[in-house]
Amino acid sequence: MNKRMIIYILGKMLGVEGVVLLIPAFVSLLYWEKSGFSFLIVSAILGIVFLIFGRKRPKSTRIYGKESFAIVALAWLLWSLFGALPFVISGSIPNYVDAFFETVSGFTTTGSTILQEIESLPMGINFWRCLTHWIGGMGVLVFVLMITSLDDENSMPLMRAEMPGPEADKLVPKARNTAAILYGMYFVLTAVEVVLLMFGGMNLYDALIHSFSTAGTGGFNNRNTSVAFYDSAYIDGVITVFMILFGVNFNLYFLLLLKDWKSVLKNEELRAYLGVIAASVTVITINILSIYENVFHAFRYAAFQVASIITTTGFYTADYELWPELSKAILLVIMFIGACAGSTGGGIKVCRFVILLKSIRQEIHKILHPNAVTVVKLNGKKVGQDTLRGINVYFAAYVFILAASVLIVSIDNFDFATSFSGVLTTINNVGPGISKVGPVENFHMFSPLSKIVFSFDMLVGRLEIIPFLLLLSPALWRKKF
Repeated sequence: MNKRMIIYILGKMLGVEGVVLLIPAFVSLLYWEKSGFSFLIVSAILGIVFLIFGRKRPKSTRIYGKESFAIVALAWLLWSLFGALPFVISGSIPNYVDAFFETVSGFTTTGSTILQEIESLPMGINFWRCLTHWIGGMGVLVFVLMITSLDDENSMPLMRAEMPGPEADKLVPKARNTAAILYGMYFVLTAVEVVLLMFGGMNLYDALIHSFSTAGTGGFNNRNTSVAFYDSAYIDGVITVFMILFGVNFNLYFLLLLKDWKSVLKNEELRAYLGVIAASVTVITINILSIYENVFHAFRYAAFQVASIITTTGFYTADYELWPELSKAILLVIMFIGACAGSTGGGIKVCRFVILLKSIRQEIHKILHPNAVTVVKLNGKKVGQDTLRGINVYFAAYVFILAASVLIVSIDNFDFATSFSGVLTTINNVGPGISKVGPVENFHMFSPLSKIVFSFDMLVGRLEIIPFLLLLSPALWRKKF
């Protein structure tokens, strides 16, 4: 275990966060808000941390898989711990546990909140809230790798440990170039959405923070009634399309740049993802038709909410708690499924379900034909045993953490739908759940213990469980410096 290198990289990463905090500080300055000083104070603290831990490179710089997982888990935890300080120092969220919950929800792009009144927040503070979505969407480590000089030998293990999905691959030979390409595509899509939202009547500030949240599939914004505030079919349509786009594996966009249309069109995960969306929108539109004026309105609200839930964005334009039980059940199911691997969306990921279904079919085929040689394939390629084993371990750990979290949260004595969907929505990084944590409610009424559990679930869900479980393993830390 190369602990000195871990400390060095973490020191460097915290220095980057200190620089990033200057952005909301500048926004606060533009609006003449005192909250800007809170960002400057934390930025200065992180600058000192960088000078102490992140400047002197250790003699031994090599890191392996276990160090990468530890760095990823610790980086997300530390960014959240320090990122919460501006909320507390400015007085916007005086309670640190609440501020930590809000920051974790931001970086993990969950979008769950403890805030009952959003529109009264200082502009700089709310900008920071939504900016955490944009940074966390593609990944804290990917963001840092893009703008620092960490060598390629160490960069790829970090990217693989952080990128969502069973596997993560380079787009180009150098990991840092891969990070730059990912963020380049991410930036362009975000910029296009900003422009389109401004065409719909949003001012630049509103367009930026809604685009940050859409890009990161997070859900924070500056309106108490979310996107429903605008009551605009155009804005709903733009955000719906971009939520779906950001839920697609970014590797496919790179293939589009290479004009490899065949690989994109044949991608099984993409087809399953779009198929689930189409089927869900169709059924829900029919199911809620009696509630709305016509088919167009029913389709508009169904499409928006399906896109918001399956991509784990968490925006809402309608209170789906008032919808029929079938519609709510469908939303709960796609909350489990989530978006594509390699996207900014959360959830279990579509490709895992595709592989799981193929594995079940393979087992049935083996029973019927004992001598047959069968393999599980995805996009024409054989799925390795390590990947299959990893998926099985992931599902087992997911169920265990889900059950344990529900038991702890149940101490607060809310109804089962509230406790279960609260855990489910946080571990899948969705945002709103059902019942008392539905789209027009939030998490303010839970105890500090439950909020810590929810924060843990958000981090575990975003990092796909294993990095945080390794972080809690004593065996990881036994070796000396």
